[in-house]
Amino acid sequence: MNNFLDITFWQWLLYDENRPLLFTQGIFWCFFAFLWVIPWNYKNSPARILWLLFVSLYFYYLSSGFYFILLIFSTIVDFVIGKAIFRAPSQAQKKFFLFLSLFINLGLLAYFKYTYFFADLWNELLETNWKPYDILAYGISALFDLEINYEKIFLPAGISFYTFQTLSYSIDIYRGKLTPVNSIVDFAFFVSFFPQLIAGPIVRAADFIPQIRMPHSLSEEDFGKSIYLILTGLFKKIVISDYLSINWVDRVFAEPVRYSAIENLLAVYGYAIQIYCDFSGYSDIAIGIALLLGFRLNINFNSPYQATNITDFWRRWHISLSSWLRDYLYISLGGNRKGKLRTYVNLLITMLLGGLWHGAHIRFIIWGALHGIALACHKIWLETFPPSEKESFLTKVVSTFFTFHFVCFCWIFFRAENLQKAFEMITQMTTSFEGDFVRLLQSSWQVFAILLLGFVLHFIPFHWKEHAQKSVALLPDFAKACLIVLASILFFQFKTSEIQPFIYFQF
Repeated sequence: MNNFLDITFWQWLLYDENRPLLFTQGIFWCFFAFLWVIPWNYKNSPARILWLLFVSLYFYYLSSGFYFILLIFSTIVDFVIGKAIFRAPSQAQKKFFLFLSLFINLGLLAYFKYTYFFADLWNELLETNWKPYDILAYGISALFDLEINYEKIFLPAGISFYTFQTLSYSIDIYRGKLTPVNSIVDFAFFVSFFPQLIAGPIVRAADFIPQIRMPHSLSEEDFGKSIYLILTGLFKKIVISDYLSINWVDRVFAEPVRYSAIENLLAVYGYAIQIYCDFSGYSDIAIGIALLLGFRLNINFNSPYQATNITDFWRRWHISLSSWLRDYLYISLGGNRKGKLRTYVNLLITMLLGGLWHGAHIRFIIWGALHGIALACHKIWLETFPPSEKESFLTKVVSTFFTFHFVCFCWIFFRAENLQKAFEMITQMTTSFEGDFVRLLQSSWQVFAILLLGFVLHFIPFHWKEHAQKSVALLPDFAKACLIVLASILFFQFKTSEIQPFIYFQF
């Protein structure tokens, strides 16, 4: 028995692709409890940042194995290039170093994320059978005599997020909005800070780096807020998102032709809540953990399905990505400064590339194109029919209803395994009206109760959520501890036997 425990313990200290370290696992919270205690011994000292940097790199190793080398490489490259941009004597040299940063970062991202897409195009056009290999895995395998599978290119966790994070650093220095960081330790900590490393929020240097050397303190209010964010994030992920995914959404999306129109429609609604609770749940946990460690991250979701138009939706959904695309892509393309037609084109290009950021599949491109067209149409609508200062309640309800259903329609292409499945689902929803809705509710009432709960919690007024957060913060420590225990029991009851990764880990 002791040997088994020893082996199990040591296994958890090593990377296993079948057992990545996730926020929803008890072992993670043991890991976090240990590291949360240690930094207080180095309060406001460089040793604390070194310790958290080590922990962050180790956390990434447990998520992606030896690919943490890639994270270190990107960190060193952008640290050096950032200084080179700042010190370059001419604008031409600054542009050269910025281009170098873009080329290296986007080149790595393209290799790991889009090689198979381009290989398929190449093979189809030239009728060849080219099979790409993971060059990094091959090199490390040969160098250290390790048995690493290099026949399949592995997508390192979080590469899309930390690539955008380091790119924004280089671009801000080039634009004169930021001075380079003097300490590579501070910069490495900014890039690798583990709560948001794998799935965001995408943090900007100007917001995060000044916090590194600030006096660290954790008020009673901040402690209560962090507990609230972590527990609500875990509730969203385990109780709502995972339950809907396993018990309904995955089944219907796998074989939509086997289900009626209402069943497919409910699966689409289910996925809308699933992806929101999954992704916003991760963001809430990340923000809560960061706050416990003394760092403030910006909000990443703001009740997006309450949006009254598609522009409002993108101000509320994945805020760190949508604002990144606006500031570093849309504005770089010219924004709205080069005429109306160019503005619409820039919106379309931005969302097309935003779709492509999620993956090299035509369905993501369609998803991005639909949102880009919708944003352009909304801008045309506002220019043709300027909104009144005060919209009626009925107008808001109707516009929210149509915005939500447009977003849900787009989710079909985002979630479906391929275009065929997407069109099968759309066909079923518009033609297959057989089935007894009452009997369906009776047979799957638990699923629809969770679905309804997800929508109710999403649409409750914002000030109610603020009140709940403040109420948790005001609870005595013993009551907080009881709340954590009760929540843990609930999460254990809903937890699945198989690991359910966060959806955005694949991006």
